[in-house]
Amino acid sequence: MSQTYDVIIIGAGHNGLITAAYLARAGRKVCVLERRALIGGAAVTEELFPNCKVSTLSYLCSLLQPRIVDELQLAQYGYRIYPKDPPFFTAFPDGQHLFFWQDLAKTQAEIARFSSRDAEQYPAYCDYIERLCAQLEATLLQTSPDPSDELLAFSQRSTHDVLDEWFESGEVKATLATDGIIGYNGGPSTPGTAYNMLHHLMGMAAGQRGLWGFLRGGMGAVSNAIAQAAQAHGATIRTEAKVERILTKEDQAYGVALVSGEEIYGSIIVSNAHPKRTFLELMEAPSLPSDFRGQMERWQTEGTSVKINLLLDGLPNFKAYPTEGLGLPHRSTMHILHSIEYLDRAWEEAAQGRCSTHPMLELGIPTAYDDSLAPAGKHLMSVFAQYAPYCLSDGVWDETKKNDFADRCLATLAEYVPNIYDIVLDRKVISPLDIEQEYGLIGGNIFHGAMSIDQLFQRRLSPRTPVRNLYLCGSGTHPGGGVMGAPGFNAASEILTDFATHA
Repeated sequence: MSQTYDVIIIGAGHNGLITAAYLARAGRKVCVLERRALIGGAAVTEELFPNCKVSTLSYLCSLLQPRIVDELQLAQYGYRIYPKDPPFFTAFPDGQHLFFWQDLAKTQAEIARFSSRDAEQYPAYCDYIERLCAQLEATLLQTSPDPSDELLAFSQRSTHDVLDEWFESGEVKATLATDGIIGYNGGPSTPGTAYNMLHHLMGMAAGQRGLWGFLRGGMGAVSNAIAQAAQAHGATIRTEAKVERILTKEDQAYGVALVSGEEIYGSIIVSNAHPKRTFLELMEAPSLPSDFRGQMERWQTEGTSVKINLLLDGLPNFKAYPTEGLGLPHRSTMHILHSIEYLDRAWEEAAQGRCSTHPMLELGIPTAYDDSLAPAGKHLMSVFAQYAPYCLSDGVWDETKKNDFADRCLATLAEYVPNIYDIVLDRKVISPLDIEQEYGLIGGNIFHGAMSIDQLFQRRLSPRTPVRNLYLCGSGTHPGGGVMGAPGFNAASEILTDFATHA
């Protein structure tokens, strides 16, 4: 017998679970359908190596909205974050290194080794970024954002231009530039990367603006905590329940059909799936206005990132900062790059469909904080690598291509960490095509669509769609990607408003 719910949510990524939790808390009968065997979408913990808990894709937390954490009481369901200190470490090929710290004065002292002028400028720069982040933060939990003129102007600039205005040291600028390009189809000199930088600096989840942290138990812990909050209010969550199509009649959604043939009916259908999958795969063309379907066909969603998860039998020993055992670099986000020009050259290759000869690497070792993730004496290392375009000029991604790029990344790392080959026990390489096929992120874009100025604020998708009773709750809606929860919150707010209106 077919079941009927007030709300059916397609996809148990963190945003879908947040929508479910808020609607269930409001007394609605909610069912969440997840095609994979585990919940979480890109915020998952998986056993890629024996007895190890690996944050397969998403690997750090900063953007999750404190209001959501508090209102859903996530701490009582196991949510715990370890703020990184030092937040950043960059090793340079000439043997120098640069730390950024939670403490402002300590960071200034580090910067002064490269430029006394930059050290003096840094507090004013932080104040400037804080002002812009506050303006951006005010738009997050809104479905019709109204950004300030200052914020809009900033968002159209390049990271390179912004940093050139404030600093003279190439090492300082290179370290700060990484936030502008993570997950972005562009280099630091590409217009629009300034917004991407701000997007990565606005979070408060780790207790300080722009600070990131590791979650105890891996990134799946946040998804599991949200799921438990939803289930505590009666939400049903089903795994291995792949939706084949959204059922519509007379331009109105009324249910879903699973690949098993089962049909489930609901007053409201919410999709946490990628927008292209939602509108171009799950729906028949006549159900959508032709202009909207055309917008979805043009939706920019190519990614250039590869994720490499490593199991280590020891810790990396940097030439620029030698350590015995667990050291300061291991507690930070470690960068392999040496200049903005290095990053721009890496992007220029990717723009032509080639993997970067000298990739940018962002490294993290969650086991430096969380002893629950791996057996004693072993460590996990996350390698987020750019640039490796989804669309290759010489074919498509396969096992050979992704392992060749992973070899290139390790060879780059070995220039800074001579012992890396001695300590790698195993690895799992996830290409842009894997990101699409396994995790549903079309084009391998980790944000459900480019975070470029033409797909931000009012130009990003709305939770409301042209199809009656069909809503979106994923990162394709404002304010975009990252483990933030705002899209899920905003969708729930719109749905509850509409329930009240039609009551």
